[in-house]
Amino acid sequence: MSPPHKASTIMLLLSVSMASVMAVTAGNFLQDVDVTWGGPRGKILDGGRHLTLSLDKDSGSGFQSKKEFLFGRFDVQMKLVPGNSAGTVTTFYLSSQGGSHDEIDFEFLGNTSGDPYTLHTNVYSQGKGNREQQFHLWFDPTKGFHTYSIDWSPESIKFLVDNIPIRVFHNWEKIGVSYPKSQPMRVYSSLWNADDWATRGGPVKTDWAQAPFTASYRNFNANGCVASAGSSSCGSKFSNSLQGGAQSDGGQLDAKSRNRLRWVQSKFMIYNYCTDLKRFPRGIPAECKRPRFL
Repeated sequence: MSPPHKASTIMLLLSVSMASVMAVTAGNFLQDVDVTWGGPRGKILDGGRHLTLSLDKDSGSGFQSKKEFLFGRFDVQMKLVPGNSAGTVTTFYLSSQGGSHDEIDFEFLGNTSGDPYTLHTNVYSQGKGNREQQFHLWFDPTKGFHTYSIDWSPESIKFLVDNIPIRVFHNWEKIGVSYPKSQPMRVYSSLWNADDWATRGGPVKTDWAQAPFTASYRNFNANGCVASAGSSSCGSKFSNSLQGGAQSDGGQLDAKSRNRLRWVQSKFMIYNYCTDLKRFPRGIPAECKRPRFL
């Protein structure tokens, strides 16, 4: 057993080491993100407490986090484009760079007034996606702010809305399924025109008479392992059991969260690639044969 003073020194060094790789953002857009395109269409307001992105006929806009992360929990509160948002796409996602990039997506596909938004999710690993699940929400996302979260660990990726899990993508590398775990990613958000596909597959176009379209943001938080501070240790220093909220040890959901996930997927899921037999005539992907509600 180490002497008390030596043990205290070791604990202090471990704490300093942990602090060097873990980062929790302050929820201030001025400190945490850069508006990277769209010029004045991206606005940081109220001393960094709020941010808006706008889209007009000339351009959309977007921002990205100043830091890259390898695993973490990433939250933002968003209020989506109101009214006739057909043709527009508002995003919140993680992505690395390059042709073989990793990516974890929330995409909100606009619709005509009175029709619900479609929440589109996807996971890319080594440049390959094709893992789409889509949902309608159980509330109007244009009437107020709601929290959207990506919880990314070595064991699983969880998509959450107001801390309710809507999707879990597990690490099934042991059966040959590629999983994003080695490429650091930044947090991105954007608002852009995609009327060639976004609404009902493309026939409903953006009504530019309604422009500018604006989405609002607040309370951005990134609790993650900063890659530049030692990405090789990120996997061991950041696991789902550290992050809190809708989870338990080993990347699995607790009983309450599993029930919530079942409720969302039974009531509000409108597309699941795992059940699209026409798309996969030779058989569904391997991960689709594994339990969904771990």
